[in-house]
Amino acid sequence: MKYILNDEYIELYKLLKVLDLVDSGAEAKLIIADGHVRRNDEVELRKRAKIRSGDVIEVADVVIEVC
Repeated sequence: MKYILNDEYIELYKLLKVLDLVDSGAEAKLIIADGHVRRNDEVELRKRAKIRSGDVIEVADVVIEVC
């Protein structure tokens, strides 16, 4: 899945919400805090991590390429 970035960055929990991978921001924050999200092959625990063009996010079986 590809996500086209319209700004300089998007916060990680907002990205999950925008792509409808979670039902709410609170759910996104829980998933991140529990270590279920990988950014560029490393576990990302920061809910407000700035996701920029070129980053690859993995949540379960979903791979998101940020362009």
